[in-house]
Amino acid sequence: MTLAEDKRPLRRDAQINRQRILDAAAELFAQRGLGVTLNDVAHHAGVGVGTVYRRFPDKDALIEELFEQRFHELIEVAEDALTDADAWQGMRRFLERVTEMQANNTGLRDLVVAMPDGLSRVRQIRSRLLPLGEEVVRRAHRAGQLRPDIVAQDLPVLQMMLAAIVDVTVDLDRDLWRRYAQIMLRGMSADPGSEPPLTASALSLEDVDIMLSRRAK
Repeated sequence: MTLAEDKRPLRRDAQINRQRILDAAAELFAQRGLGVTLNDVAHHAGVGVGTVYRRFPDKDALIEELFEQRFHELIEVAEDALTDADAWQGMRRFLERVTEMQANNTGLRDLVVAMPDGLSRVRQIRSRLLPLGEEVVRRAHRAGQLRPDIVAQDLPVLQMMLAAIVDVTVDLDRDLWRRYAQIMLRGMSADPGSEPPLTASALSLEDVDIMLSRRAK
């Protein structure tokens, strides 16, 4: 049985400590990558080392739980987009919120991909998320709000493009990706003239040079 399958209820204080550990681990993995130890996580979370080891016997178990938590959050985002009465706004919210999650969890994303079963995890996400994405696209097509040549398979590619922007500009402008999400959405819209003006500013020329130099490495 995996940790994700163990659904025995925890006491409230244990639940608080568990989430504190997960939040601390996500922050440290984002900052330092695979070099993080469970001792580091305990110190950052402000709990005893024994508390961490009781909940997560090794680092892989902790990464597994973080993956499961973020995976379910992705599913919730997609399901929430399908409840929006305006299909186009649902698609906008889906694209922007998924990218925002990626922007806030770049370290975890890289760790999951780097794990031995990383490809199978990517396929797991796709198998659950793609049908929901297909319905997001179908709704927008039926409403006449989405260009007819856009398909569900385009969404993960667009999200990957936005994630690449996050990777090279997170310390220059953490929200720069929003500008390019708006540009993408305008290009996808069946009525681009109805899209709002861009709200995020472009990078300065100096920051563009920095960004380009990073991509060249």
